[in-house]
Amino acid sequence: MLSLHVQPGARRSGIVGTHGARLKVAVRAPAVDGRANDALLDLLADALALSRHALRIRSGANARDKRVLIETEAPGPLIDALRALSGGA
Repeated sequence: MLSLHVQPGARRSGIVGTHGARLKVAVRAPAVDGRANDALLDLLADALALSRHALRIRSGANARDKRVLIETEAPGPLIDALRALSGGA
């Protein structure tokens, strides 16, 4: 489970750091008709080298604070990628 703080409508999409204990992610897409959620899942799938189908928003679909479920059989590389994205935290 990945806890995120999402900033929709940003100038650039990307992982921008942390927001408290959550990873902060900016997406260019607006928070309209689920476009920001779709952009978030696409960005995470690319950043973590996962299939988009391996990611699901479990809570916070209509909020900035979200929990994303990551389904993978090999968590080792994923954990290393998450550490790199969060600046080693």
